[in-house]
Amino acid sequence: MPERISRFPVPELAALPEDVRNRILAVQERSGFVPNVFLALAHRPDEFRAFFAYHDALMLKPSGLSKGEREMIVVATSAANHCLYCVVAHGAILRIYEKDAFIADQLATDWSKACITARQRAMVAFALRVAQSAHSVDESDYEALSAVGFSREDVWDIGAIAAFFALSNRMAGLVGMMPNAEFYALGRMPKAK
Repeated sequence: MPERISRFPVPELAALPEDVRNRILAVQERSGFVPNVFLALAHRPDEFRAFFAYHDALMLKPSGLSKGEREMIVVATSAANHCLYCVVAHGAILRIYEKDAFIADQLATDWSKACITARQRAMVAFALRVAQSAHSVDESDYEALSAVGFSREDVWDIGAIAAFFALSNRMAGLVGMMPNAEFYALGRMPKAK
């Protein structure tokens, strides 16, 4: 059965603006396939550019959070938001960054039992609070994160990642995006030498 990319039209690569097409081709070159999110969001090139600019600003910049910790936030909050695409896709990225075949499944199923540090547990708890009830965040949340070593800037990053992926989760649901089959196996078995 062919995988569904979107309920909306998916443009042909050749028909896309050059910058959008080049971004998609670069991802394909690095990963060996095109993640469906790139094709689905290419339906609206201006929104594609804005989405990935903010994604990159959050997920690729230097930060007090490791790349793996950022992905932990994405997986846990995406699970809470019932986003299959993001759980599977970012779960694969998390497994690769952390070199841990189990962590993504643990965070997506019951983050409170995941094999993560106390610092990471506080981070995920706060991210989930932002994702599910940001209106209830108060100074005690900042104090709890500070107590485990997070700076105010780190707290911004945790909250911004949770908020951004709430948008991503809802867009994936809106368009009916399904994860690429390639994501399911990534990071589960050691690479052959």
